[in-house]
Amino acid sequence: MTSYILSIDQGTTSCRAIVFNLAGSILGIGQKEFTQYFPHSGWVEHDANEILEKQIECIKEAIKAADIDASKITYVGLTNQRETTVVWDKTNGKPICPAIVWQCRRTADIVEKLSKRNTKSGANFADVIREKTGLIADAYFSGTKIQWILENVSGARQLADANKLAFGTIDSWLIYKLTEEVRHVTEASNASRTMLFDINKLDWDDELLGAMHVPRAMMPEVLDSDSLFGHTNKKLLGFRAPLLAVLGDQQAALFGQSCIESGMFKCTYGTGSFLLGNIGTDKKTVNGLLTTIAWKLKGKQAIYALEGASFMGGAVMQWLRDGLGLIESNAESEELAKSLTSNGGVYLVPGHVGLGSPWWNPHIRGTIFGLSRESNRASIVRAGLESIAYQIKDIGYEMDLAKVKMNELRVDGGASTNDWLMQFQADLLGVSVRRNEQTEATAWGVGLLAAKNANLLSVADLKNDLKKSELFSPDKDRRADYERWRQAVKAALTFAAG
Repeated sequence: MTSYILSIDQGTTSCRAIVFNLAGSILGIGQKEFTQYFPHSGWVEHDANEILEKQIECIKEAIKAADIDASKITYVGLTNQRETTVVWDKTNGKPICPAIVWQCRRTADIVEKLSKRNTKSGANFADVIREKTGLIADAYFSGTKIQWILENVSGARQLADANKLAFGTIDSWLIYKLTEEVRHVTEASNASRTMLFDINKLDWDDELLGAMHVPRAMMPEVLDSDSLFGHTNKKLLGFRAPLLAVLGDQQAALFGQSCIESGMFKCTYGTGSFLLGNIGTDKKTVNGLLTTIAWKLKGKQAIYALEGASFMGGAVMQWLRDGLGLIESNAESEELAKSLTSNGGVYLVPGHVGLGSPWWNPHIRGTIFGLSRESNRASIVRAGLESIAYQIKDIGYEMDLAKVKMNELRVDGGASTNDWLMQFQADLLGVSVRRNEQTEATAWGVGLLAAKNANLLSVADLKNDLKKSELFSPDKDRRADYERWRQAVKAALTFAAG
């Protein structure tokens, strides 16, 4: 019988579902955007129920587009936006408030106070968080988002004390709602993004839970990434199939880019841009970067990754399109960038929701430098494109200082289809950028893991054939441009400091 894999790909701005065959060919795609809510400056929210509804629609749409009977779906994988926090009532399965998105900065003050505290032994909590979780204390992660909900949503603390609340990142929420078993579970890569999970002991940490006043009873059970998470609810989706793999979106892309050996790097250009490198079982730390779990497979040691995260990647272009009306499509941005021989000294620092790696500053806001009478629409659009690449170079800069070698960068995600941007990225980093023919690395990665779990593919099959990939080799010295970018960031940080 022909096997088909359904990958559920729940992202920050849209829900997607893709039907693959075992060769990795896409047979059908369903995609729907959902509402972004910005109730206050720096706040970002989602409606978890809307995400669920849109995801169900996407799954049915993908199967219809693949022109196969739903019963032919053999295995399912799930990948998701990470850190976004959902808290729901166990008695009725309803969220008690909007989901707080990973981009949201509302808990910056909570993190700041937490970072200044000391433990009973005299250790600084920021250092404890770094040592136990591999993360840098920041509002980006889920822990303080849960704390905020318990302290600010009416009745939440009482429900939590009565063991009536469940927390989950989006993977947990969808597993709970889409499986017939109704399980409250997550897996190691997503758990490692909460700032509450000890990546050394692979368990929730009581000291961190206590510091953020989060009851352990709210936390999901943590499974291996290639576990049987349950079976899809046929009444909801029209088919019953085992959910055999779950990974956070960036870890799924690392797997999908075949970065399964230590020292291999990828960058996904989505809403944010995320550079990850497989570092095997070595929990190495680099200034300004995160050490996180790449995946934990059954019977194996956890595999770790170094990660640099920029919060405004493709979101920069979305803002230029929807916020300023400067472009109608992402494709138009490439043509505008090509129309200029240089950036004309214009730099856009996209601190709209703070800056991530290696700066980790939640207070900075978006800033444009270097405007002159000659500056025009193309100047600002090009500056926006360049900012995506500069943020990745910031991450590479710290890796260079730590003598972490990157020989090549494999890329995927929406902005990776922009040839001009990929060449600019190669020039900045001074290493080749490889764009695989399989551009759906995130969805394909978790689909691969599901197929591997089902013994349909082996580890050897995961090493993608790169003969058809496109290579962008460095051909221009961009050091002067990068130095000006660093100056622009420092000026924006000074302005934010008041």
